[in-house]
Amino acid sequence: MSDNHIHPQPDLQSAGITPAEIKAAMDADFTSKLDETFAPHQTVRSQVVKGLITNIDGEFAIIDIGMKAEGRIPLKEFIEFGKEEAEIEVGQTVDVYVENLDDRHGEAQLSREKARREEVLDDLERVHAKEETVEGIIFGRVKGGFMVDVQGILGFMPGSQLDARPIMDVNPYMYTPLEMMIVKLERERNNVIVSRRAVMDKRNAGTRDELLNDMHEGQVLEGVVKNITDFGAFIDLGGVDGLLHITDIAWHRIGHPSEVIKLGQTLELKVVRFDEDSKRVSLGLKQLSDDPWTSVNDTYPIGAKVKGKVTNITDYGAFVELAPGVEGLIHVSEMSWTRKNVHPGKIVSTSEEVEVMVLEIDHDKRRISLGLKQVQSNPWEAFAEQFKVGQEVSGQVRSVTDFGVFVGLTDDIDGLIHVSDLSWDKSGEEALADYRKGDTVSAKVLTIDPEKERVALGVKQLSNDPFTSFAETNTKGDILKVNVTDVSLDGLTVDASGIEVFIKKRDLAVERDQQDPQRFKEGETIDAKLVNISTKDRRVVLSIRALEIDEEREAVAEFASDEGGTSTLADALGSALKSSDTEEAKPAKKAAAKKSTAKKAAKKDDDAEAKSEEASADAAE
Repeated sequence: MSDNHIHPQPDLQSAGITPAEIKAAMDADFTSKLDETFAPHQTVRSQVVKGLITNIDGEFAIIDIGMKAEGRIPLKEFIEFGKEEAEIEVGQTVDVYVENLDDRHGEAQLSREKARREEVLDDLERVHAKEETVEGIIFGRVKGGFMVDVQGILGFMPGSQLDARPIMDVNPYMYTPLEMMIVKLERERNNVIVSRRAVMDKRNAGTRDELLNDMHEGQVLEGVVKNITDFGAFIDLGGVDGLLHITDIAWHRIGHPSEVIKLGQTLELKVVRFDEDSKRVSLGLKQLSDDPWTSVNDTYPIGAKVKGKVTNITDYGAFVELAPGVEGLIHVSEMSWTRKNVHPGKIVSTSEEVEVMVLEIDHDKRRISLGLKQVQSNPWEAFAEQFKVGQEVSGQVRSVTDFGVFVGLTDDIDGLIHVSDLSWDKSGEEALADYRKGDTVSAKVLTIDPEKERVALGVKQLSNDPFTSFAETNTKGDILKVNVTDVSLDGLTVDASGIEVFIKKRDLAVERDQQDPQRFKEGETIDAKLVNISTKDRRVVLSIRALEIDEEREAVAEFASDEGGTSTLADALGSALKSSDTEEAKPAKKAAAKKSTAKKAAKKDDDAEAKSEEASADAAE
């Protein structure tokens, strides 16, 4: 062979290089070559890289990122917010996210949306590190807070971070760009937490202490309505929140604060109260205008008839607005002369204009009492002119109650027949059973009281009082014939000339064994003594026992007269003993002595009872 074709290998060993060194050099060269081959693949995966649009094929853009394989990205991922089509062209360089370099089709998996997300996350990390603010939009509610769109990234805002105070109505904050701060960002977990409250606290931190140091009652401040509730509104004074209570919004009555103020509205307010310890501020809006109550006494004198609008109706009356900030109450008792048990809503209605009379003014309590019936004619006075006491009237029964019967005398006025005035001889319960609603009854007018709005009627007064007749024809001590109408264990019920009288068991006889009511029969006619009669109490006391005692006294008196004028029973017995010496007279003597003892005991009891009954009758009269 010629030298031109033979290239001998260099003698490395002669150059002092060992075989081991030669092998190590060869391994290192192979490793470096391998690293050069795979290093770009490991660097760009899961990263954002620059890509060149080489072609637009239908709905896809072909992107070359400088690797062996190209990638395809749907055109919709290139559409900017607010536009309908993607504005890209061949040859344009764009940022793309490399998900994988070689899929099963031999293409790189690329994403324009993820590239944008990474760009936003890079920007958010920078903002978070510098404690700057971002703009976010609340678009949904979840448990514990809100979902927020932060420049296309899904974020979370805890409910407590929307405002320094609890927000009752979050609707005004939804779908509205709000300034927020990032309080936590975990890129690997896609966790972004934002706060609107932190922005407000940071902004107001510098002025809060200064504002509180200068705060005092009576001070006029400017604030923005930040939240409205049923009981008032919270006002942002610039670092300090104040409460504007519903009662301090206007001098007149309002149903809800939103009737006067709106969310976000700027107001001038007066500091009504300021607690230095708790730093609570109470504000007033109405205090900046004149109090209409200062001229109430001159504008609405007592007795004046004025007009107003019904603003509210309750169970106890109706409120009437006489002027803005001046309101009075028509109590239910002052609404109608005759309709006493109806709800005020059946007499007046809300927003109705009514004429009323000023009855009373309490300036300290800021209360005006009004009367509706006072501007109308009083039917009670008209009734008093038309009807007189003692006059007989008739009408239909409108209602029956436990205490009497109401009878309609005119369209507006009812009269009451009390149970005690229904019947002379029946109990109240028995008499009420005779009346039904709608019945026509006649009665006598007993009293007319226009001031108390009462008319008292009586049915029994249409007939003579049997008790009066009885009292006029009978006197204490008379012996009466009475009919037994009822027999009970405690005594007898008898009819004495139309008067029902109860004779107690102990008054049925002198002897105890004769005091049994069962020995009498219903319908039987018996004699009884009129022991007592009280016209005031309408009480009659009859006694059979008293009659028996009287009869025994008469017998004893006759016996004494037959014995020669003996004045006492003892004298009669002594005379009899002297004239009787035979044995046959001894039983008669014993019987007479026994009878004398019984008569004395009976007389003693009778005298004591008579004294007690006379004392009771005298006390009653």
